[in-house]
Amino acid sequence: MRALVLADGTAPTRAALDAAWPGWSDGIQLVVAADGGARLGPALGLRIDRWVGDGDSLGEAALAELRATGIPVERASADKDESDTELAVRAALDAGASDVTILGALGGQRFDHALANVALLALPAQAGCAACLLGPEARVRLLAGPGELDLGGRVGDLVSLLPLGEDVEGVVTEGLRYPLHDEPLRAGPARGLSNVRAATQARVAIGSGRLVVVEIPGTLAP
Repeated sequence: MRALVLADGTAPTRAALDAAWPGWSDGIQLVVAADGGARLGPALGLRIDRWVGDGDSLGEAALAELRATGIPVERASADKDESDTELAVRAALDAGASDVTILGALGGQRFDHALANVALLALPAQAGCAACLLGPEARVRLLAGPGELDLGGRVGDLVSLLPLGEDVEGVVTEGLRYPLHDEPLRAGPARGLSNVRAATQARVAIGSGRLVVVEIPGTLAP
């Protein structure tokens, strides 16, 4: 089951998402809003199926409107260990989602939230689930080794490969301008930054470690 999680970051437009990632909303069966992320629903033409959070971003009046329309509301305490976005991801997984796309997770005024959202891709409960952070400016996924990831898409898009917290060993790429042949990517140095998709068919494989894969439309490249 494909699920969308709506986080309370910078709100994308449907036109921008459609242009950057055609088919991004195909097959969506569940939409979970994380607190103020509920505002993204109407703007993107999406019906919210479930709301979770502590309510500090959305406010009481908007919560009452959600309840009035019959949307299930799961209120959490403000004194909690999880972010509202994490609660929404967990709710989607508990509902049976095997593919989770998080919108509104990359921008906004809280850089710490954006970093936490990237770290959410490593959530143990999400192991084996296809997951990504998505915005018009980027798609962010996590590859855990040993494993491989399809990087197919537009020629000219940027593809950055960034180790998450540890060295990544045995990196092999195909279809990128600067290939890697069973090589390491060390945590810290920026060697994997700003590669370029050179063919519509591309992939990356790793032997061990965790690799953050960031794809950026070539039209946004400087």
